[in-house]
Amino acid sequence: MLNITTITKNILLFIYLPLLLIDLAPIQAQVLVDTTFPKKIMTYSDYMEAVVQNNLSYAAEKLNINIAQAAIEKATIIPDPELSAGFFNNDQQHMKMGYGYEIGIDWTLELGGKRKARVNLAKSESELAQHALQEFFQNLRSDATTQYLTAVYHEQLVKLQLNSYESLNQLSKSDSIRAKLGAITAIDAKQSKLEAASMWNEVIQSIGYWKSALGNLDLLMGSQQTKVVTSASGDFSTFNRNFHLHDLIEQAQLYRSDLLYAWQHQDVSKKTLELVKANRVIDLGLNTGLTRNAAAHNEVAPSPAFTATNIGISLPLKFSNKRKGELKEAYYTLQQSEVQYKQIELQIHTEVVKAYYQYEATQKQLQQFTTGLLQDAQAILKGKRYSYERGESSLLEVLHAQRIYIEMQQHYYETLFNNAVALVELERSAGIWDIYF
Repeated sequence: MLNITTITKNILLFIYLPLLLIDLAPIQAQVLVDTTFPKKIMTYSDYMEAVVQNNLSYAAEKLNINIAQAAIEKATIIPDPELSAGFFNNDQQHMKMGYGYEIGIDWTLELGGKRKARVNLAKSESELAQHALQEFFQNLRSDATTQYLTAVYHEQLVKLQLNSYESLNQLSKSDSIRAKLGAITAIDAKQSKLEAASMWNEVIQSIGYWKSALGNLDLLMGSQQTKVVTSASGDFSTFNRNFHLHDLIEQAQLYRSDLLYAWQHQDVSKKTLELVKANRVIDLGLNTGLTRNAAAHNEVAPSPAFTATNIGISLPLKFSNKRKGELKEAYYTLQQSEVQYKQIELQIHTEVVKAYYQYEATQKQLQQFTTGLLQDAQAILKGKRYSYERGESSLLEVLHAQRIYIEMQQHYYETLFNNAVALVELERSAGIWDIYF
């Protein structure tokens, strides 16, 4: 009797199994609706070109170069002469002393090399702006690459979790039929359904993260698309490099833009000190003028019309030179820039070392997956599911094997992503770049 019942259950299971596949179709369609939102696939090279051309922050930063060039032109300006004119009338109360006018020109002759010092400072600040732009670009390039990798990672994670959900949902449907046939308990069927629902929640969350990551791509490209979202493409198979730590440190000291910026900042401080010293030199004031007086018909002291000219110099009394606050400020700023350069040099060394060991660690983690961890987890899951279908294993054993396999896959993709990001950070810290995929 027991054998007949078992055979009957197996026959019914065989009959209802096609219905399971039919029931899955609406659910799969629902999943596809959430992942096929309008999007435009953009390769990494096209994306980076769009970032360089359209990123608004980078565009604003590039204007600093124009501002610095304008500052050089401004520094070449010499003081303008001043023209003065006046009129006087001495005919008050009918004294007939005549009237006249005065015209004069005043000009300041800068001494001490002030103009040259201003121009040198402006040129040094222009070079500083170039290094600042280069530093901004290197950071933008790295950040944009990381965002692109993040978008690729979340898309892969969504696909992985969709596959896991479909597998759990299939198990849930199968267990529901088996529970109706009495092959398993209703509690086991509910447990299967709960696991599928839990995975579906993770899918929804992953889709949200994916869309957010794609939105960051549009932000970096200076785009305000609403109907079509930029989507990334690619994988993490090319993020494998061999480095020597000593070589990376040497390259960082040669190519890191923030170190070059700090070096140039020292030069700016020196030029600022030179300008302050030049400004303490007394300037020479030159003046010349002409006075015209009309004839005076005064009966007591008549005089003919006459014209007088004058030329002279003026020297300012620079009592302010006794106050050396500005000079001290420039001197201490120079000392500060020298200390900051040493600090940045030390910081770069530390960043390269940390990034190198982080990348080395992710490389070793990836090697663990080449030993067959994913294959073993998949084989265990298949074995548990086969045993469960034959009644030789419990549902908890199957779900445990399923969780391990899902976690193992997620950890694998996460390690691939972390390895790619670690390579980006390592090359950023060393001031080099060869990321293309």
